[in-house]
Amino acid sequence: MSLQKKDEYDHQGWMKTKDLTPVEKTYLMTLIWLDKRLRIVDYLELLEDLYYKVNLQMPKSHTEQYNLDNKFWYWYPLYALGSFSTIAYVVAAISGALLGFYYSPSTAGDPSAAYNQIVFIMQDLNFGFMLRSLHRWSAQVMVAAVFLHMLRVYFTGAYKEPRELNWILGIILISLTMVFGYTGYLLPWDQLAFWAGQIGVEMSLSIPLAGEWVAQLIFGGFTLTQSTLQRMYILHVFVLPFVVTTLIALHIGIVWMQGIAEPH
Repeated sequence: MSLQKKDEYDHQGWMKTKDLTPVEKTYLMTLIWLDKRLRIVDYLELLEDLYYKVNLQMPKSHTEQYNLDNKFWYWYPLYALGSFSTIAYVVAAISGALLGFYYSPSTAGDPSAAYNQIVFIMQDLNFGFMLRSLHRWSAQVMVAAVFLHMLRVYFTGAYKEPRELNWILGIILISLTMVFGYTGYLLPWDQLAFWAGQIGVEMSLSIPLAGEWVAQLIFGGFTLTQSTLQRMYILHVFVLPFVVTTLIALHIGIVWMQGIAEPH
């Protein structure tokens, strides 16, 4: 009596009944060999089951529930604003990473080293003007797209139950987008950046009770110094990208699970 575990499926016998090409036979033999050792098919079945469970829309979309496939076609371009803002964010992130190779967050010198690096990128670096313009315009497009996206969600009632959590995430994301824009605005360290930073300091100091603490934490003091530029650079490059990317992934994941709320 053999002690070897009997295979539930006679793979070899099944393959003999099929007219398989050498490529198909090699592929199936490899899959069978891996499955016996790594249980690949079991994991694939788990992923398939998870996909169908997660992809159930909750609640059922209005298009499916009321058969409105062609009733609100003129709204459909507005439903691309979320994807449009995500694409703009990706373009800004890639172009910003490339700009980071040539930027130095230093206020030393007159004009500052940071400003001189911007001048170098714009005037002397090959395709530097295009690269910075791409970063700047993609950031502005992202701000506009996020704002219009929020308006669309509000006026179509897509913020209501059970999508209120994603609405809150959207409010956080548009706020962080504003912070993204502000921190990037200060990095060139020119006249516009200096006075924008000074306004930020004054706004921080106007906060009741915690104003001085907020100004010291965010701007490094009550006047603009190297600490200010260093903090803006760290926020813009090392903190906000990871936070925003995580929240965008969570935001899109919830949309995927719940489905899109069409106008009704």
